[in-house]
Amino acid sequence: MFDIAWSEMLLIGGVALVVIGPKDLPGALRAAGQAIGKIRRMASEFQGQFNEAMREAELTDLKKQVEDIGNSVQASTNFDPIEPMKDFGAADASKPAGADDKAMKDAEATLAKLPAPDLPAPVNIAPSPVAEPEPEARPKRRRKTVATEEPVVPAEVAAAEERPAKPARKRKTKAVAAEDGETA
Repeated sequence: MFDIAWSEMLLIGGVALVVIGPKDLPGALRAAGQAIGKIRRMASEFQGQFNEAMREAELTDLKKQVEDIGNSVQASTNFDPIEPMKDFGAADASKPAGADDKAMKDAEATLAKLPAPDLPAPVNIAPSPVAEPEPEARPKRRRKTVATEEPVVPAEVAAAEERPAKPARKRKTKAVAAEDGETA
C-alpha cells in the first residue's frame, strides 16, 4: 500500500517508542488502528456509492435502448397488407388503359388452344392369393395314470410304523414340584 519495508517499519516503531513512551504506545497504536479502520470504511462506502451510480447510469442507458427497440418493433408491426394491394390495381401512367384486360384475354385464348392432356388409363391392381400356412402338428398330451396298487414301502419304514409309540411323558406343575421339593 505505502511500499514500506520491514526495516523502515522498525525505524518508525523505534522513534514512536522514544517519542510517545512505552506507557502510552499501546493506546496510540490502538487509536491509529481505529483511524485506519474508519478511513477504510469511508473508502469502501465511497466506492460502493460510485459503483451504484455507475449501475444506475448503465440501467438508464439500457432502459433507453430497450424502449427504442420496443418502439421500432411496434412501428414495424403496424403493417397493413391491404394498402400495397390497393396500389397494385391502380392504373399506371406508362400503360394504356385496358392493357391488363387485353393481356388477360390473350392468355386465356392461348390456354384454350392448347390440347387437353392425355391421362393414362387407370390401373386396377388385384390382390394376389396368399397361401395359408399349414398348422403345426402338436404332440398329444398323455394323462398320468393313477396307481391302483399300494405303494411299495421300504422295509425300514414299515418296521418303524409297526413299533408301538412311546407313552407321553407327564409334566409336573410348579405347585406339585414345590411340594416334592424339586426346583423347576
